Amino acid sequence: MAIAENGNQDFKSWQGTDTTPIAVLEEVRIKGRVWDELAEQYGVTNPDPPWKIDLEATCDMLAADSCVKPYDQVEPGSCVLPSLERRAEEDDLSETIYMDVPFPERQLLALAHSMLKRGLFSEEELARQMRKVSEKLKSV
Repeated sequence: MAIAENGNQDFKSWQGTDTTPIAVLEEVRIKGRVWDELAEQYGVTNPDPPWKIDLEATCDMLAADSCVKPYDQVEPGSCVLPSLERRAEEDDLSETIYMDVPFPERQLLALAHSMLKRGLFSEEELARQMRKVSEKLKSV
């Protein structure tokens, strides 16, 4: 992700998406299972995955005041991932490296991609948490 100064102001504006693949997310993209398959396997009739509301809440929390202020009035540092940037990145990633992944899994991968590129957590941390969840699911 590139950041550029906006005139003489301290405000920084989004300048594009880093679409370089991320190994841990590529593994999920290639080997992961989508909600439609899992729901059918376990007889779940809800069309939305149980994690979808958490995904939406995470996006809102990362966006902070960018959800309620015009983009040019968002104070630098007041939010981790402004909503317009997240949506633009999601669109770019959906048209490139995650185009073969169905929604909402594509949205989840795009958010993780954006967060990893911003250094909010490392690939190793994400992989470790994914292993923990997998172990819990297998032990049930």
